[in-house]
Amino acid sequence: MELVGPGDAYPYFELADQVLSAIEEFLTGAPAPSLAERALATVLFTDVVESTSLARDIGDKRWRGLLDLHDEAVRSGIASQSGQLVRFTGDGVLATFDGPGRAVRFSSALQPELARIGLQIRTGIHTGEIELRDDEIGGLAVHLAARIMAIAGPGEILVSRTVKDLVIGSSMAFQDRGMHALKGFEGDWQLYSVITS
Repeated sequence: MELVGPGDAYPYFELADQVLSAIEEFLTGAPAPSLAERALATVLFTDVVESTSLARDIGDKRWRGLLDLHDEAVRSGIASQSGQLVRFTGDGVLATFDGPGRAVRFSSALQPELARIGLQIRTGIHTGEIELRDDEIGGLAVHLAARIMAIAGPGEILVSRTVKDLVIGSSMAFQDRGMHALKGFEGDWQLYSVITS
């Protein structure tokens, strides 16, 4: 007479993750870390061009005033495109958007607004999967957007080919900026500059 079925004898095979997590918590005294949550997002970095020289020339008090105006314009612009401000990076910003078109529209509007107060920025944009870490984000897509921004010239909005391909059919126009080696990434990456009117 069979008392247990074949699936009843080894329940830990069906619940392997739960069993292993319980064992790890018992042995270490701490719950197992959860797997990073990932999401698709458009990542945007900006940076004020020649910020150190400008701060030196105008002094700390006036520089602080310009940064306050910068931060206000950034917050307002991100909100208008339903973006998410991740953090200010001193004289720049890291933000995410649910679509590349929103990121491009935000940066296209921000450039002239900041130019009116004497600030010029460079912008890098890439769309990819990011890791969500509490109030921060991480992952290769974030690093890639930062590398793209570092290549952008003063007043330029530089995007990956991924961004350009995703907004096909929109009225956005781009200029091919060629293939670039990006530090830490294999191969060359095709980048495009946003043509603003």
